[in-house]
Amino acid sequence: MKKAFSLIEIMIVIIIIGLLAGLVLPNLLGQGEQAKRKLVCIQMHSIADALKSFKIQNGTYPTTEEGLDALVSNPDPEKYKSFPDGGFLDKKKPLDPWKNPYIYTNDEGEIDIISLGADGKEGGAKENADISLSSCDQGK
Repeated sequence: MKKAFSLIEIMIVIIIIGLLAGLVLPNLLGQGEQAKRKLVCIQMHSIADALKSFKIQNGTYPTTEEGLDALVSNPDPEKYKSFPDGGFLDKKKPLDPWKNPYIYTNDEGEIDIISLGADGKEGGAKENADISLSSCDQGK
């Protein structure tokens, strides 16, 4: 006599798998975007640390016009004479998890770093909302 699963046993297993998927999948969906938003804050704090090192070495933060490129290569050798050979970041300007460049502003020594979110456009809501360094600090 051959041993095999009956149709009812197979149907029960399929129903159990469907129930488990129905319970687990809703909790997993959306976690990717939430993880990207957390990664943005981690990257912004790393950039802010590099900006602080820049200020310690050179006495001032880079201007808004010099931007984050000033952390990679010396924007003005006459102005920034203490700029280290390797810069303050890796060889390239960092991108957010959505592959968009961060926006850096320096308003008379008050710096901010901004990611435009998933849509890459100013404004937005939920996963498309802009993220700033100050909003990351408020979330702590």
